[in-house]
Amino acid sequence: MIKSFRDLEVYKVSYQVAMDLFKVARKFPKEELYSLTSQLIRSSRSVSANIAEGWSKRHYENKFKNHLIDALGSNGECQNWISFALDCGYISIDEFKYFEEKFDHIGRMRTKLHQNWETKKTSYQR
Repeated sequence: MIKSFRDLEVYKVSYQVAMDLFKVARKFPKEELYSLTSQLIRSSRSVSANIAEGWSKRHYENKFKNHLIDALGSNGECQNWISFALDCGYISIDEFKYFEEKFDHIGRMRTKLHQNWETKKTSYQR
């Protein structure tokens, strides 16, 4: 049973990937601290953060779904930044493939949740 955003599989995976990226990005050159490193960490954290924020608004279907759309946008942004990290030589092809697979998986889970979510109407929603 889902009682919290932390129970959503898409949240769990996106949070873990953000932590994995944080560990990898800490090894990037110092000159990337305020550009690629910062962008990658912020966008990866934004995926799970948008899911969590949307969950708190789940009784308003459109609000929840809008946050899921924002999470998908951040997910795509992460894919862009890991491409830069690969091409700049900051991550290996194996690390790139790992993250690319994870972001694809997150995108599919997020899409399925978005398509299947239906807010149950309650007495305070009219």
